[in-house]
Amino acid sequence: MKPKVTMIAWNQNDNYVVTAVNNHLLKVWNSCTGQLLHDLVGHADEVFVLETHPFDCRIMLSAGHDGNIFIWDITKGTKTKHYFNMIEGQGHGAVFDCKFSPDGQHFACTDSHGHLLIFGFGCSRPYEKIPDQMFFHTDYRPLIRDSNNYVLDEQTQQAPHLMPPPFLVDVDGNPHPTKYQRLVPGRENCADEHLIPQLGYVATSDGEVVEQVIGQQTVDQDEPGLEPSILDGMIRQLQLEQDQRTGADQESAPSGPQNGEGTPRRG
Repeated sequence: MKPKVTMIAWNQNDNYVVTAVNNHLLKVWNSCTGQLLHDLVGHADEVFVLETHPFDCRIMLSAGHDGNIFIWDITKGTKTKHYFNMIEGQGHGAVFDCKFSPDGQHFACTDSHGHLLIFGFGCSRPYEKIPDQMFFHTDYRPLIRDSNNYVLDEQTQQAPHLMPPPFLVDVDGNPHPTKYQRLVPGRENCADEHLIPQLGYVATSDGEVVEQVIGQQTVDQDEPGLEPSILDGMIRQLQLEQDQRTGADQESAPSGPQNGEGTPRRG
């Protein structure tokens, strides 16, 4: 087999370079002389994740399609910690990505089964309030481009960054209870009626029709005693202010060269 490099990473102080090779070895090199210092043995499949520690120049994390996650001391060429991502009844899960937290005390990985694995010190109590399956209802929603080539959400015809915060749903598109919806940034202080999504029927790729979240539940402004969505009102207000500023700039801008000199500015 002809060796091929699948991933490269420098350590924190750039004194070492680690390369992952398709023969399942990790090689540690001196970045100044190019000398090979260590062969790190442990992976049984190709490695596409190499992550350096944010401040400890000795530490490098590797993960691969074999489900193995290693923490290495690259100065000594030794294994510090090892985790095998075994999923009950399904075999191992290939690890696709890993990242350290800024303080270096935790790291998170994602695997081929859609799991988020969080490693660190202490207990897991802060994570117990999070549901097992978490997706945004806008995940995988189709996008289109308008006449100006700007990206819009196909269903709402809005720019994605102007849309209200999404809802949390499970893998089948069923919305989670309101206590979980408050975990979404932008929904922390919303009233209960604004945390209830609007459901609709959506056809899947195989022709099956399922009930899924289709967007923000809106309130009819004509009904007495009910208020419109706060987020929708803020979006409309921002758009109105932007239109007013644009109109004022265009009125104040000169329509042509003055005294035959200069170039007119655009509003």
